[in-house]
Amino acid sequence: MRAAVVRSFDQPPRYEHFATPVPSGGQVLVDVLAAGLHPRVRSGANGTHYTSDGRLPLVPGIDGVGRLPDGRRVYFVADDDVPGTMAEQALLDPRRSVPLPEDADPIVVAAAMNPAMSSWVALRKRISFRPGQSVLVLGATGNAGRMAVQIARRLGAAHVVAAGRDPGRLDLLTGLGATDVVSLAGDPQEAADRLGEAAADVDVVIDYTWGAPTELAIPALLTRRTERSAALDWIQIGSMAGPDITLPSFVLRAANLRIMGSGQGSLTAAGMIAELPALIEELSSGTLTAAALPLPLADVERAWTTPTEPGGRVVLTTSA
Repeated sequence: MRAAVVRSFDQPPRYEHFATPVPSGGQVLVDVLAAGLHPRVRSGANGTHYTSDGRLPLVPGIDGVGRLPDGRRVYFVADDDVPGTMAEQALLDPRRSVPLPEDADPIVVAAAMNPAMSSWVALRKRISFRPGQSVLVLGATGNAGRMAVQIARRLGAAHVVAAGRDPGRLDLLTGLGATDVVSLAGDPQEAADRLGEAAADVDVVIDYTWGAPTELAIPALLTRRTERSAALDWIQIGSMAGPDITLPSFVLRAANLRIMGSGQGSLTAAGMIAELPALIEELSSGTLTAAALPLPLADVERAWTTPTEPGGRVVLTTSA
């Protein structure tokens, strides 16, 4: 079969022949229709993701839309120990797949499921989120952050603060459900102070930045909270600004801060998959919006560096 193949962590994948994977243990070989080029895919392809084992060559791609041998279309998440989904064919574990509605656009599903899943699962499975609560999305101008703003509102958030650096993308978020926007551009401490004033009393933080913005934001919020004993669930999902923070010990004693992660390992695969049908229904109905840029799998090298519009995602497609 043909696939996107990574032979060096320093180079983009190339469109090459690759051995067709052989099903075993209940797996099914499916024709891949579409696979999203997510940040998680990029980090896996350059060897920097925390799950990377350094082995090459590899086929990138963590999820996709495929056609089963009987013609049905499904969204599926690939197992960790099989070739990825950026190929003409891929292995599917039926337990990690969900059927698509007839009217579902496979390109939109491939583009949106991964970024949407991060906040959807975080709010539905990692905490007991209740309608009427308020949410801060830290890193809201990325694709996942943009989806998180929509999802928080869809799940009943009364107040959503969207924070990010890109002013053009920030301006778009009020139309997607943000009730307040905060710029993280400029002096970092001044940005943290703005964030503290706008979001001190939120109930949940969905954090895609980590690093310096989070390091400054945590004390900025906690020292301004009206009621410090009110629980603040800080859900760490991404680390766009850096992998580490220094956290002063006093913030853990002086407020009811609960820091947790949401991602591979913090939830069971079965628990995540159980949430996918409801999310697919939201995407199929148009409740959540996502922009996709479809490109042929054969153009994977060009796709790797192709810019997209705000909220957009490259999706590699096949002729299957």
